[in-house]
Amino acid sequence: MALSALDLFSIGIGPSSSHTVGPMRAARSFVEELERERKFDAVDRVHAGLFGSLGATGRGHGSDKAVILGFMGESPETVDTLTADNVVNEATKAGKILLAGRRMITFNRTKDVVLHLRKSLPAHPNGMRFHAFDNQGTVLSERVYYSVGGGFVVDENDVGNSHPETIQLPYPFSNAQDLLAHCKREDLSISDIMLANESAWRSEEETRAQLMHIWETMKECVSRGCSRSEEHLPGNLMVRRRAPRLLADLQAKDDTSDPLRAVDWVNLFALAVNEENATGGRVVTAPTNGAAGIIPAVLHYYMMFTPGATEESVIRFLLTAAAIGVLFKQNASISGAEVGCQGEVGSACSMAAGALCEILGGTPQQVENAAEIGIEHNLGLTCDPVGGLVQIPCIERNAMASNKAINAARISLRGDGVHHVSLDTAIKTMRETGADMKSKYKETSRGGLAVNVIAC
Repeated sequence: MALSALDLFSIGIGPSSSHTVGPMRAARSFVEELERERKFDAVDRVHAGLFGSLGATGRGHGSDKAVILGFMGESPETVDTLTADNVVNEATKAGKILLAGRRMITFNRTKDVVLHLRKSLPAHPNGMRFHAFDNQGTVLSERVYYSVGGGFVVDENDVGNSHPETIQLPYPFSNAQDLLAHCKREDLSISDIMLANESAWRSEEETRAQLMHIWETMKECVSRGCSRSEEHLPGNLMVRRRAPRLLADLQAKDDTSDPLRAVDWVNLFALAVNEENATGGRVVTAPTNGAAGIIPAVLHYYMMFTPGATEESVIRFLLTAAAIGVLFKQNASISGAEVGCQGEVGSACSMAAGALCEILGGTPQQVENAAEIGIEHNLGLTCDPVGGLVQIPCIERNAMASNKAINAARISLRGDGVHHVSLDTAIKTMRETGADMKSKYKETSRGGLAVNVIAC
């Protein structure tokens, strides 16, 4: 399946693309399917069962709330992040929800949204089964969906199917080797290739406008994360916010003699985004919410510390990052529940490293090298959120990976692009490592830090 840059970068709600954005989209899709099948007017009750990783960590990720909002017709792109919790709480208290925003039906949150802590569905760790009933209790419809990472959702009929390609791309590529071959043959950069391919979906002007909208949303997210007044993040961990205090400190002590001051700013940008994500705020999935701070942090770093940075640089950065993200999505996974955090933070680090390398003047070979370094040194990274919350170790992990991406780009730029391990090999290794990884290290909160840190 051909993927657009705007598939890799979408605007949604925190704290998780696979556990919040995906379930909301799935629930909304289920209701839309009821309408297409002309069963909507007969619905008296809906039921959702969440399985696997969704069942294990769904409470901390807001999966149950996301499903309820999806049933009510909300979408991650437009839902009001400031009132969403109140809407769900009011529906829970009233025992009713407004299906698709227009049909009132009975609702019992305890019985109608069930998280199965130890059960899984066969095709993917993030499974959901939805039912709709009439007023006699007869099943009107039953559908199974899977949230496969990055907010992508498929139903059970599409899992594993090889659909014929319906989108014809000027420069199709299924791996980094293909991508580099296009660049060499056409004497184009990776961002050139990706921009040309975007023409299969929309005009160049529209692509540029939408990518700039993505960048503006990233900037707004950083700004909100830096200006929050609440001392702690939501949840029982009582994690203190750091971004507002760090910004105040950096502004008060902007010591240009410190050779590593840029590192502090990169940390700030990443912390701000991921604290906002943990709050359930508006973020850009890039390529997931758990790793949403890395690409904005690295791009902010470039815009702040590079003389002559332009809007064109932003567009080229996002296009290059998306091209690399496509390789991970198509050849491995960006789902922490499937391959661990190497699929989220590792993929984002690789995307940011390659993108930064390109806009700093790197050749396609150097870009591929930077991307390879970014993922190679995240191989085996587990997903073990404490308390099922996207806070520890997720927030700091984004800051660390952001600086790692910058270093990867710099290492590559000091070379000529020739290296022993290809990006394709590293992605293949990441997929195999994820398959070998025990399930307790794949977003279940049953291993690693999640069991060694007491979640009070």
